[in-house]
Amino acid sequence: MSDAMTAITVEGGKGPAEALAAASLPRPVPGPGEILIKVAAAGINRPDLLQRMGYYPPPPGAPATLGLEVAGEVLVAAGRWSVGDRVCALLGGGGYAQYAVVDARHALPVPDGFDMVHAAALPETVFTVYANVFEHGTLKAGETLLVHGGTSGIGTTAIAMAKAAGARVIATGRGADKKAKALELGADIAVDTRTEDFAEIARAAGGVDVVLDMVGASYFEKNLSALNIGGRIVYIAALAGPMLEVPVLAIMQKRATITGSTLRPRSADEKARLAAEIERVVWPWIAAGKLKPVVDATFPLEQAGKAHAHLEAGEHVGKVVLVV
Repeated sequence: MSDAMTAITVEGGKGPAEALAAASLPRPVPGPGEILIKVAAAGINRPDLLQRMGYYPPPPGAPATLGLEVAGEVLVAAGRWSVGDRVCALLGGGGYAQYAVVDARHALPVPDGFDMVHAAALPETVFTVYANVFEHGTLKAGETLLVHGGTSGIGTTAIAMAKAAGARVIATGRGADKKAKALELGADIAVDTRTEDFAEIARAAGGVDVVLDMVGASYFEKNLSALNIGGRIVYIAALAGPMLEVPVLAIMQKRATITGSTLRPRSADEKARLAAEIERVVWPWIAAGKLKPVVDATFPLEQAGKAHAHLEAGEHVGKVVLVV
């Protein structure tokens, strides 16, 4: 192993072509309880775009380089892992690189039959959906999930996981093509938000019990309108406005819960707890063929700027992954 590695640095400027560049950096050295991974593939996520633009700084102690999920081979062992094990892992940062270190408890085995690209597309989305839909949103079999952005990386994963759990899914997307793709991916009902009213369609279909929303303020009134008694709205982003005007009486009448969370700032112990739960609950769904991430496109590590531009264009279906 060389003491140096190729990694993607953020050099300033907001556009991906100007901001992202390959550079030679020192190879990270694992600390106690950490594994060193030779990265084969790294998933790209919207928080990476925000960090590149200066809006989402890494938490204390995390690498300054981008990348929240990887798949690869263990080179330095710790915990349950041995040298040569194939793992995918949730990172605090540093995934856009040839090598990455991570708390051994935050890694999971690459599922049988998965290549490294699909394995790298698992951690960030699966952790996010499990924590928000199933823990905060308490989605149960027989209930209905409304997921906005149904063809995004999060959306495609949420559709598959909700269906695996025995729930019904209503997915929204912008345009007829994305509506058709959401149905193809397993949604029971899909809505083209450019031409259709998702709240009206959801109410006509019996209402929804959980809403997974990354849009924010502009969808709040309709989310609440679509919600059944005792329903839950779970926020994971606010792409169209962070401030809600909450009609308290309507919340009381529906006995509604409004909640949400972030993943990256959680403690190492909390991420370890989530990883164990996901391996217990979600990995059997994968083994049964109920969940496989949708990969829209791959780019070489050195073309991270092009990969960000592709994600920002908004026409993707599923995940965008860097190949190292």
